[in-house]
Amino acid sequence: MHIPDGILNITTIATTYAVSAGGVGYGLREARKKLAERHVPLMGIMAAFIFAAQMLNFPIIGGTSGHLIGAALAAILLGPWAAVLIMACVLIAQSLIFQDGGLLALGANVFNMGIIASFAGYYLYRFTTRLMGMSRRGKLFGAFIAAWGSVFLAAIACAIELWVSGVLPIQVALPAMAGWHALIGIGEGLITVAVLSLVIATRKDLLELQKI
Repeated sequence: MHIPDGILNITTIATTYAVSAGGVGYGLREARKKLAERHVPLMGIMAAFIFAAQMLNFPIIGGTSGHLIGAALAAILLGPWAAVLIMACVLIAQSLIFQDGGLLALGANVFNMGIIASFAGYYLYRFTTRLMGMSRRGKLFGAFIAAWGSVFLAAIACAIELWVSGVLPIQVALPAMAGWHALIGIGEGLITVAVLSLVIATRKDLLELQKI
């Protein structure tokens, strides 16, 4: 889902940069107020895990790529604003070190995989667990729905950006991005469930961390 440089138009670049910069800035402010020392190691571990998971990707259409995201898992464990910060750090490192996603397109990538995926995953998880209860089954089902939904909605946002930039017509971009990522979301959901199941079995207290 990383968008390289030379694809988005200047309006889309400027808009997504402004929204992403505002989101990351607000997340940093929330982190300074609410982030405890116990959050820091988990944030580092999550960033390393997501960085490694996203290295496995493949081209889809219009210069973009498909891969796991990881934002939903970070949001479930640490809250949406912490997840936005984690995703921003991962995406910046990938862009600067591995040229995975362009610098001009960084705002769009942070917006799609950081802001949209994190908040979609967090609120889908909360909504699902409220319906099913906070039992182990409810949490794991909620994690699957959150992970799948975060990938799917981020892919739709990416397709819209490609359409608005004149790269592809919406009838091509949307089915391609949404279709592939609907399948990728299943894999992300299963991985998220496996990781969360391990957390519940070994460190259930991590789910009780203060959310930011």
